[in-house]
Amino acid sequence: MSDFAGKNILVLGGSRGIGKAIVQRFAAGGGQVAFTYAGSADAAAALAAETGSEAIRTDSADRDAVIATVAGRGALDVLVVNAGVAMIGDPLTFDPDEVDRMIDINVRGPYHAAVEAARHMTGPGRIIVIGSVNGDRMPFAGGAAYALTKSAVQGMVRGLARDFGDRGITVNAIQPGPTDSDMNPADGPMAAAMHGFMAIKRHAHASEVAELTAFVAGPHGAMITGSFQTIDGGFGA
Repeated sequence: MSDFAGKNILVLGGSRGIGKAIVQRFAAGGGQVAFTYAGSADAAAALAAETGSEAIRTDSADRDAVIATVAGRGALDVLVVNAGVAMIGDPLTFDPDEVDRMIDINVRGPYHAAVEAARHMTGPGRIIVIGSVNGDRMPFAGGAAYALTKSAVQGMVRGLARDFGDRGITVNAIQPGPTDSDMNPADGPMAAAMHGFMAIKRHAHASEVAELTAFVAGPHGAMITGSFQTIDGGFGA
């Protein structure tokens, strides 16, 4: 597999879960991959050693740090913004600072990363944000702030796709539904309720999301832009 041979690729939020699978897929495709991590130093080091990629410690809530990390990679071919956090619960009891941090990571970080990447892309490029089907549908209570951030990603993708299209840069969102990860384990307390909304009653595997990401990032994705590629087992159907 050499579909990304020689490509300069950065994955923001790549040490675990979906991000880890994306790093593995791009590295297996021959890409020159770097990824960021925040608190998972051991996991990041192990993934870097496994894949021959570079691990960069970056706080995705820190705008300046995100911009510096993206700029430091030079002329990227592919940027994937996977870093994200989720807060589900009673909005009346949430710490407002934690809600604002979620907005920093899920909305401001992807925007500034995408803009900085576009500054340095010299040829056709791919910018992909890992969003969520909850940008389309929030079928249970407690998800308002999280859904807000994922709907914001949709507006950003639409706008930046038009802003960068004349330079051959595509901008898209991948929207997973329930996916087996530390954040949302397949055997977690909400799994049965989530599966009740789905046509295919299981969590997705992170590798399945990674394969869709690779398709959009690859040569077959040249005419896919401003889109939301949903992979949710029918959660939002």
